[in-house]
Amino acid sequence: MSELDAVFKELRSVIAPYAAKLDVKKDDESQLYVDTKHVQKNKAPLFFGAVQVKKSYVSFHLMPVYVNPDLLNQASAELKARMQGKSCFNFKTVDKALFKELAALTKAGFASYKEQGFV
Repeated sequence: MSELDAVFKELRSVIAPYAAKLDVKKDDESQLYVDTKHVQKNKAPLFFGAVQVKKSYVSFHLMPVYVNPDLLNQASAELKARMQGKSCFNFKTVDKALFKELAALTKAGFASYKEQGFV
């Protein structure tokens, strides 16, 4: 198993528990992509998150932090340093501490979407 495969496996396990409650658009060996069932004004479903293997890193997308940036108030500087854009975190190696923090952030993000009636 390559390092990126190990990273994908770990990050997939962070988002997978929520996938069962949402709408899985793609789930294969290099991507898990999940929407909510909430339809936006543009008629598209609201994105929840994804884990995607890229060429030299694995991306973890978490849309609730874009919709509600206050979720990031408790995020560590180390986790924020992994951010690319407003809702994406990139990893090249397994980092158990940051993945645990990302799991807590994902849980808070799901709760935030639930409070807003998106899930």
